[in-house]
Parts: sequence; structure tokens; C-alpha cells
Amino acid sequence: MGNRYKIIDFETWKRKEYCQIYRNAVQPQYCVSFELDVSNFKKHVKEKNWSFTMAFIFTITKCANEIEEFRYRFLDGEVVLYESIDTSFTYLDKETELFKVVNVPIQDTIEKFVQLAIITAENQKVHFTGPVENDVYQFSALPWITFTHISHTDFGNREKAQPIFDWGKYYESEGKFMMPFAVQVHHAFVDGIHIGKLADKLQRYLDEM
Repeated sequence: MGNRYKIIDFETWKRKEYCQIYRNAVQPQYCVSFELDVSNFKKHVKEKNWSFTMAFIFTITKCANEIEEFRYRFLDGEVVLYESIDTSFTYLDKETELFKVVNVPIQDTIEKFVQLAIITAENQKVHFTGPVENDVYQFSALPWITFTHISHTDFGNREKAQPIFDWGKYYESEGKFMMPFAVQVHHAFVDGIHIGKLADKLQRYLDEM
């Protein structure tokens, strides 16, 4: 959406070898699914009368933006690091059962983001506004399914590096509300340890907000 970035000096970059290997893989993106405890988050969102979906999108974006590896992208053959990443999410029209892709810049507070996201989504008339921007995270909720695994459409672009986040229907277990969550990333930039960092940040934010 026009966020500032810096071009990485590839020759001195610590991930040079990893990027060279995974950049040329047939399927360089990989997806990991796990569960999050949303008990406290669900209660807090309800008390504030926020949209669960919009509040969760803000939460993911805030946590992912704090991890450098989630802000790397390919741009015109170079590797770049964005200062901040915005949001691009699906929004369902319940009457037609068709979704539209809505782009909303991240805000400095959850309240501002939830409000802007809802207004933008409801006022957008077209299903697609254009190709997916480079400086976004992609989001899609599946509130009808408590999934254990998810995959995504592959358009054959090996340099598509925008992380994709999905979550499903939460369920109650031993007094807690657990929710399936999945993240797809490009292996040139993100390893398992970074997904682990995201999982820890997310759970801590959900517990303490």
C-alpha cells in the first residue's frame, strides 16, 4: 500500500544461502497449523463490542510486524524489508455467499483499526480491487470449520512472499476456547523458529489484552 522499505544488500545478508535455495523451489511457500487459546480474547472482544474478525486481524498484524522475517518481500528482483505491513482480508457477503478482498492500512490502536476495517469492508462495492499488494498480510477466516490443516491456491508465483493467515471455528475444551490457526510463509524468509516466535507473541497478546 506504499509502505517504506529498504533494499537488502544481498551479498552480506545472513539469509543469502537460504534465499537462493528456497527462491528456486517448486513450492517455496509452506504452511503450519496450530491452536490458540482465545478464551480471554473472546471475552474482551465481546465486552468491547468489537468484531472478533477485525480485532483478530489487528492482533496478528501487530505481532507479525514485530518479527523482522515476516516483513521481507521480493521486489523487482531485489529483497526488501518493509518498515510496516498492512492488511488484506476476505469479507463475506452473506446474501450472495461471495467474498470480496478488502485492503485496510494498519492503525496505531485496535479500536481505530476495527472501526476503519468495518467501514471499508461494508462500503466496498467490488469483489477485487486489483492484484494483491506486496506490503500486506493476507487473512481469511473459516468460522464454519474447526480445521486441523489447510492449503492455499497456488498461482505458480515462486516469489509470492506475503504471509497468509487463516483461522477456523473455535471450540470449548476443559473450560477454554481453542481455535485452529494457520500461517503460510515463504521459506526464503521465514523458518520454523520465526513461526514459533509468532505463536508465542500471539498467545501472550491474546492472554494479556
